[in-house]
Amino acid sequence: MADSEDKKPPQASLSSEQTRKALIVAALRLFGAKGYEATSTREIASLTKANIGSIAYHFGGKEGLRLAAADYIVETFRLIAAQALGNFQPAGFSREEREDARAQMISALERMVHFIVARPETGEIVQFLLRELAHPTAALDRIYKGVFEPVHKRLCMIWEAATGEAAESEATRLVVFTLVGQIFYFRIAQEAVKRRMNWPVMGSDQADMVAGVVKQNLAAMLDARGPTGAQQPVADGGK
Repeated sequence: MADSEDKKPPQASLSSEQTRKALIVAALRLFGAKGYEATSTREIASLTKANIGSIAYHFGGKEGLRLAAADYIVETFRLIAAQALGNFQPAGFSREEREDARAQMISALERMVHFIVARPETGEIVQFLLRELAHPTAALDRIYKGVFEPVHKRLCMIWEAATGEAAESEATRLVVFTLVGQIFYFRIAQEAVKRRMNWPVMGSDQADMVAGVVKQNLAAMLDARGPTGAQQPVADGGK
């Protein structure tokens, strides 16, 4: 009998990976909805119909599962960022290159809107992020270093190519935070937005409308820099 058990078809690895993924998704949902301390490993295991021991097996414990959830967020956002930013490499400040950078920035924000506003699973990611931002842990360190910082720097570089304003100036970094922040607002305040707009859902059609306004805002900011991309320097915090 023991021999027959040992000789079962090798399906365990796939099943194990599915269990691992399900535990991460469940942890993301519960940690975001209830908080890390208020969520038990038993609840997470129950949500996935997995053995509670599988959390220790796959992640070493609850904290390891939180870090795995952070890694999952990094992987998800990296994929979206790769699609949004493409292989664009700012090379100079000719009119044509500025126009290319402008088009790339517009395209990037449009893709971000559809991912953040319209995709249901993004809500759970954002809830997790909000808790980490309010009470930072090692999970936020991973997310910041893995995706926040590199994506923000990349957008700053594209902004420099589009406007001529230094990528690492305080003014540019603040502008990029403003551009991205307006998009996240529509996810964070989704219930208020739906009520005020009389929208039953926030789906693809609604994301199209949000993207249209975001692109108008970006175009106005770029146009304010003038056709040459030159603008009087913005106060840089006294530096």
